[in-house]
Amino acid sequence: MALADSAGCAKPSEDLPFPEIIELNVGGQVYITRHPTLISVPGSLLWEMFTQKNVRSLARDSKGRFFVDRDGFLFRYILDYMRDQQLVLPEHFPERSRLQREAEYFMLPELVKMLAPKLSKQNSLGDDPCQSDPEELSPSADTARSLTAASTVLPSAGAGGAGGTGTAGAAGPDIRRAGFITIGYRGSYTLGRDSQTDAKFRRVARIMVCGKTSLAKEVFGDTLNESRDPDRPPERYTSRYYLKFTFLEQAFDKLADAGFHMVACNSTGTCAFAHDQTDDRIWTSYTEYVFYRE
Repeated sequence: MALADSAGCAKPSEDLPFPEIIELNVGGQVYITRHPTLISVPGSLLWEMFTQKNVRSLARDSKGRFFVDRDGFLFRYILDYMRDQQLVLPEHFPERSRLQREAEYFMLPELVKMLAPKLSKQNSLGDDPCQSDPEELSPSADTARSLTAASTVLPSAGAGGAGGTGTAGAAGPDIRRAGFITIGYRGSYTLGRDSQTDAKFRRVARIMVCGKTSLAKEVFGDTLNESRDPDRPPERYTSRYYLKFTFLEQAFDKLADAGFHMVACNSTGTCAFAHDQTDDRIWTSYTEYVFYRE
């Protein structure tokens, strides 16, 4: 059987070298779609691929499917856009910049525009219809709040300069922003049949950080791993950071040095499974500590 026959569910006609139903292998992910969908955006890369007459010039995988060497998971959004020229992303979508790069590769300029961040007059990202964090405060609101707090300090500092003995240009007390930072970690421990037996705890694998980006960077500095959310603006919130060390006490010390106090904590535990021979039970837990600075 020729490869052209195995690439779809219907044989191509003489006028149209492609079948009605086309199978695609995009980065190892298999997609099945209609030929009109792939050519719905004239001038796009998929339009150029599936309107040409020479079918043999297109790459195929071992099963005869048309192969595209791109991100197979992000292609689902490219294909969705090709169907109706609309963009619908899940809430808190973390790979917006990567999807924009895929849209550029597939030559979809309108999709690129939809994915590009839109700045308002206050340089806020909140006007983007696909923005994942609409509830966050804009930078202008935080800036105004900081300026208001500073104005209550500066007049008293300048009062001493009226008599010529003060330093009118001296800076006032250090103004630190209020806010919350949440520390969380997952763990597991083994508990034997005898409840009096000491539990065996595994070390903390990762300490996660949730809160405003600027506060997290202020407290943890270079020990904050930002690889999972590298482009997060300083006045936005994130729950994807984690620490490069695994000592809870070290995290608590850094928060205390920055003026934070623990205001709440909670923990949950579930029994994952029990060993058949020893009856030892493996428990998994998740714990969070909430810190606040006035």
